Amino acid sequence: MTEIGVVGAGAAAAAACYVLDETVPEASITVLEKSGGLCGRAATRRRGGVTYDYGANYLKDNDDRVVDLVSEFDDGLVEVAGDIDVFDRTGTVSEGREADERKLTYRSGLTRLAKSLFGATDATIHRRTRVERLARADGSWTLTDADGERWGPFDAVVCNPPAPQTADLLAEADWDAEARTELVAAARDIDYRAVWTAVLGYEFELDRPYYGLVNTDKEHAVGWISREECKPGHVPDGESVLVVQAGGEWSADRYDEPPADNVAVLAEHAAGIVGDDRLAGPAWTDHQGWRYALPESGLRTGVLDGAENDGLYAVGDWVTGEARLHAAVRNGLDTGERLASAL
Repeated sequence: MTEIGVVGAGAAAAAACYVLDETVPEASITVLEKSGGLCGRAATRRRGGVTYDYGANYLKDNDDRVVDLVSEFDDGLVEVAGDIDVFDRTGTVSEGREADERKLTYRSGLTRLAKSLFGATDATIHRRTRVERLARADGSWTLTDADGERWGPFDAVVCNPPAPQTADLLAEADWDAEARTELVAAARDIDYRAVWTAVLGYEFELDRPYYGLVNTDKEHAVGWISREECKPGHVPDGESVLVVQAGGEWSADRYDEPPADNVAVLAEHAAGIVGDDRLAGPAWTDHQGWRYALPESGLRTGVLDGAENDGLYAVGDWVTGEARLHAAVRNGLDTGERLASAL
């Protein structure tokens, strides 16, 4: 039997596992995820009757293969209502560009994407299991977690963490190969934008024509504001929920500041941009910092070849350099096919 180990349970890993389960039916897939959830930054939380996506906002439909894939499952896929307008450094809102592409999510939130993909496989997922070491010997891989438990041996390993975390893991790996040094250096060359997110809940309906607002000049403290009530099934009638994501510079500067202070500042900004003073005093709040949110570049062509020859694969939006959920899914599909072919 072919044994495959997967580090991380993000969207790219889920897509790769889906391909491998279909194309290598004799494979046994073991997924080790450090957190208690699935789908990485495509993350969902619930509060009473409210559902909100507090990381990635939606799945774009500009990749036919990805859309065809998610459409295979009858699991509450819905279209986000409303356009995306823009605002500048002064907070002035104006109409955005018309776009034909749809914005997709799920009634139960974006986490459903990975749950559906993994659920269609026989992969075994171990949550709250942090991989701290990789080793390669006699043509196979073993993984060691934070509790000292060893997993494997595996014929191949797929790494899904962000580039800096993958680089750290490989830098300490017991794997004597030029490919390791090259991949570590390339992964460490990828810069990331941090994102600090405030979720703001209100006990009134907000009447605006748009779903989201994006800062186009990158000179405002806020980079993005979206309305979760525009997603079918997410917010009860008579309520509103804003997801406010700070810009990269603000997020980096204030990443470790007291969360309550950050939330208050972002609520004030949201009130000014949207043009409603009530938004400065939300009924409830939530928050999340994403230190490695948006990769600014991707791996150069060919840098993964040597690692893949040794059975080590990397997946994620950072591999392609496109910080979009659909890009991560597509990369997982493509990588899964390469691994299946190699096996």
